[in-house]
Amino acid sequence: MRSPIRHTTAHRPTLALVIGSGGVRSIAAVGIAEVLSREGISADLVAGCSSGALFGATIAMGLSSKDTLRAATELWSADLTEQRRWRSYAQLVAPKLARFDSGFSMRDDRLIRQRLESAFGGLRIEDLPTPLRIAATDAGNGEPAVLTRGGLVPALRASIAVPFIFPSVVVDGRRLVDGVISDPLPIAAVADAEAVIALGFEGGMPRRINRASRLVGQVTTAMINNLQRARLSAARASGQPLLCIDLELDRPVGLWETGAMPYLFEAGQRCAEARLPEIRAMLERSQPALAA
Repeated sequence: MRSPIRHTTAHRPTLALVIGSGGVRSIAAVGIAEVLSREGISADLVAGCSSGALFGATIAMGLSSKDTLRAATELWSADLTEQRRWRSYAQLVAPKLARFDSGFSMRDDRLIRQRLESAFGGLRIEDLPTPLRIAATDAGNGEPAVLTRGGLVPALRASIAVPFIFPSVVVDGRRLVDGVISDPLPIAAVADAEAVIALGFEGGMPRRINRASRLVGQVTTAMINNLQRARLSAARASGQPLLCIDLELDRPVGLWETGAMPYLFEAGQRCAEARLPEIRAMLERSQPALAA
């Protein structure tokens, strides 16, 4: 288990850990958190988007890395995307007759809901040992939606609800979809933190465009990558102490490659260990602001 969280007397987070959308690669953040804890450095705020929200929740819960790896292997698997909604084909071909609407999806998310409920039960975000902020997107206006209270499972479902693939999720009267649409690396969600460690991932562009799905992938990947770069530029321009960790991998890892999780966890550990001097220096620079 991680060491107890240290909160500032001013109730302003000292260090935030932000985890971007990256499929199984996001589990590297668990390795980063373990190294920080071992060195006596505790993130007192966690924010995540999509898969980053899932693994961020395990960090905010205080799960050990062993428990997280076991839970993640059970939760995150390719069969989550294989639960087809056969009615969706009729909705595409005959939208009026089959009643195409804003709840459309190609896949059924009941298995996702079941696994999330098995992993997190009835936990509420505000009751977690470490504050957690979950990034989603308001489907009605396209704006970022940051969830800090309420049921953990609905919030996580919303954060990973990829439009067209999975159905949107209604939370507090708002129809929400995947946070990657509006903020793939939600540094803006922790603007009140004195310092930030961010783990983000850019999507790989398709090498060949030989079918419609790859053309769509090329366009959406370019848009998300550019959005993430813009968010990072804005965060750096704000003057907030920020350290971005780039995961160094010696081989490609698929979004659903659960067998690579131990490898990714260790990669996160190595990256954090290599950046420890910079992390300590960043925290030391933030101390005058804390004392002010």
